[in-house]
Amino acid sequence: MMTPTAQSQSASSRGDQGLVAAVPRINIHAFCESQQTAETFQLAAADRRMSRAHCSVQLGGIMAAVQVFQAQATPNVLVVESRSPREQVMAELASLAEVCQPDTKVVVVGHLNDVVLYRELIRQGVSEYLIAPLQPFQLIESIASLYHNPKAAPLGRVFAFVGAKGGVGSSTLAHNIGWLMSKKLDAETVITDLDLAFGTAGLNFNQDVTNGVADALGQPDRVDPTLLERLLTRLGDKLSLLSGPGGVDRDFNIESHSIETILSALRSSVPNIIVDVPNMWAPWIKYTLLHADQVIITATPELASLRNARNLADLLKAGRPNDPPPKLILNQVGVPKRPEIPAADFSKAVGLEISAIIPHDATSFGTAQSNGQMVFEVAPKSKVVEAIAGFVELLAGTDKPAKKPVRSGLLSKLPLLGRK
Repeated sequence: MMTPTAQSQSASSRGDQGLVAAVPRINIHAFCESQQTAETFQLAAADRRMSRAHCSVQLGGIMAAVQVFQAQATPNVLVVESRSPREQVMAELASLAEVCQPDTKVVVVGHLNDVVLYRELIRQGVSEYLIAPLQPFQLIESIASLYHNPKAAPLGRVFAFVGAKGGVGSSTLAHNIGWLMSKKLDAETVITDLDLAFGTAGLNFNQDVTNGVADALGQPDRVDPTLLERLLTRLGDKLSLLSGPGGVDRDFNIESHSIETILSALRSSVPNIIVDVPNMWAPWIKYTLLHADQVIITATPELASLRNARNLADLLKAGRPNDPPPKLILNQVGVPKRPEIPAADFSKAVGLEISAIIPHDATSFGTAQSNGQMVFEVAPKSKVVEAIAGFVELLAGTDKPAKKPVRSGLLSKLPLLGRK
């Protein structure tokens, strides 16, 4: 059994590299004795993984919760903090048990590194015991684990590719990177082209695609892994495409919840999801970027691209404080006779390290696109291929989820907090 200290260190050591499922639509109420814990809970509640949950926090420990819930039902998850010694904590929890609904999951935040207390709390039905001070991601991870089936398949990763402006090659890189991930990692990969009017995925793979992504977006209530499987275009043993035929003969009204439904269904069944985000701005595009596991910004070494890349980077770092910063690819570097911003200056101005520099190679990319192939197939020994392959290794190495034991809530099995 993991001790409280080991558990806290495990969560913090993973930091923002852990892959955590979104918390479902539940009510979470926290009673915090310290201002620091209350602020940590508020930061966690603002995280993208908690966006569907309804969270509230107030100062006061276990006995404050007892007083409040004498007159109202307890929430799905109740977080209570206590600075008290072991005996008093157990006595206060006995009082809480008298007002706690059987299906409420209780998370105790304590200030004692006491394995005896930890074991007793778990034995009595407490779902989790965390030691203050907490980090927001640690709290998110603990709450999410209460609703995660340990027998379920590992979560898939969503990689959102967006261009700093039109024409920087974000879509082409997304398609080539998705193709290589399916080959190099030997893992199922789905490329999702969200540019319904002007998407190029079908052309780049030389495929006559269906209305797959449009049909899925148009009926989000029916979307599940089975429906998506029928809508996918198979490109190889491990690679599939969810795209539309392209065209301007119909209007598309895309809602954020439709994107959420599709990506959630894909994450439950596919290890790697490449999302090709069009170069435009709308609420659903902002949602897609903020809720991806990793965002990749593609830019070219020029002023307009720099400005837009910086704006995107600032938005994503502010809106995803518990996630890794976006990765930056500098593409089309070395165009003859074009004045360019040096990579070091570009990186400093945007505020991101450059993860890959892709040299200008019109011949290789042009030949690949004309043939409906990937650049790896037409120029396997080029510097372009070397740079893209290095970036895929970076994605596979830094974003690989850490394994951890997952405990389910014990309230339905053990007596103390399961009583009304």
